[in-house]
Amino acid sequence: MWPNISAAPFLLTGFPGLEAAHPWISIPFFAVYVSVLLGNGTLLCLIKGDHSLHEPMYYFLAMLAGTDLMVTLTTMPTVMGVLWMNHRQMSHGACFLQAYFIHSLSIVESGVLLAMAYDRFIAIRTPLRYNSILTNSRVMKVGLGVLMRGFLSLVPPIVPLYWFPYCRSHVLSHAFCLHQDVMKLACADITFNRVYPVILVALTFFLDALIILFSYILILKTVMGIASGEERAKALNTCVSHISCVLVFYITVIGLTFIHRFGKHAPRVIHITMSYVYFLFPPFMNPIIYSIKTKQIQRNIICLFSMHRRV
Repeated sequence: MWPNISAAPFLLTGFPGLEAAHPWISIPFFAVYVSVLLGNGTLLCLIKGDHSLHEPMYYFLAMLAGTDLMVTLTTMPTVMGVLWMNHRQMSHGACFLQAYFIHSLSIVESGVLLAMAYDRFIAIRTPLRYNSILTNSRVMKVGLGVLMRGFLSLVPPIVPLYWFPYCRSHVLSHAFCLHQDVMKLACADITFNRVYPVILVALTFFLDALIILFSYILILKTVMGIASGEERAKALNTCVSHISCVLVFYITVIGLTFIHRFGKHAPRVIHITMSYVYFLFPPFMNPIIYSIKTKQIQRNIICLFSMHRRV
């Protein structure tokens, strides 16, 4: 059976009822997108260019920045296309591919945050063995595992979308494609596509959050055993950036989940806005958090701006 590619294209949606204001709404969106690209791009350049940042903690941070860049580049063209030019049509193949990358990268981001928690756990629980445990090859294996988990786990629910017939409305509820949006338009048995994502979320986002929480309980237990108050503060300070990024990511996940589950009577614009917050707020905040709280990155940014001024 060949994929169903003959159906009419999907129609993306910006902010219903606010179409006349789309050019104005596009201004903050474009500003945030540019900030995300500059912030995460700068982090990647700094980590690549400074050999003092060639450590496991910064390798994982580079993975986080790379993931945030990819999420942004995946959603930006269609969102800005709708807001700027009212370009709403999207072919089935392009839509499914976008949905695949959006959901895969969300799982990758959760996995990277888990890997970063593992890094902090090793650094504080067994500092003398840190370099022998987190070798470059092991960091690469962890990174590859995180990528494979994200990109392979989304194949089963995305592939059936190519074969489903779409005889209902072709209007999607966002300016980008999401699996849950597309599957609701299918005129077929979508039981698997309903059940699989729930199990996947439980085994990725929920399980990752539990392991991160457990790792920080153990970290706190270790830190409380340090005699010197100054050393305790120093140890905890190395975790502040990561904890902040975890909170930003999971609070947006929980907020989006609550809106979808319990906000059925909330205005549609609230649902749409929360989706944009979920996809834009963590990539926007992560570089800011690490720039403020990490002295090495702070120093490199200052040096970078000093060089540009001299030029």
